[in-house]
Amino acid sequence: MLSCLCSKYWPLFLLFFYILSPIPYCIARRIVDDTDSASNACKELAIFLTTGIVISAFGLPVVFARAEVIAWGACALVLTGNVVIFGTILGFFLVFGSNDDFSWQQW
Repeated sequence: MLSCLCSKYWPLFLLFFYILSPIPYCIARRIVDDTDSASNACKELAIFLTTGIVISAFGLPVVFARAEVIAWGACALVLTGNVVIFGTILGFFLVFGSNDDFSWQQW
């Protein structure tokens, strides 16, 4: 939001990436049976798609800044926000992603 003050509202397009990033992995967790110790193609595809979404979220502000749609200061603010948001999403999945008694999957 702070980067929108430095330039136009173009950085708000990154909200789509924040919403889309956990979806492939959540879908794969519902489909995949975790009893198999070997790697699973569905889970690996979900991780690949999530990685592509995250990399796109880091690349879009740089493309906007190179095209002079937003200022470089706004780009730096967006990239800092990306680190915070995706770190929070990663932390959520590390804390609540295990299959122990304290899990979000019970709901």
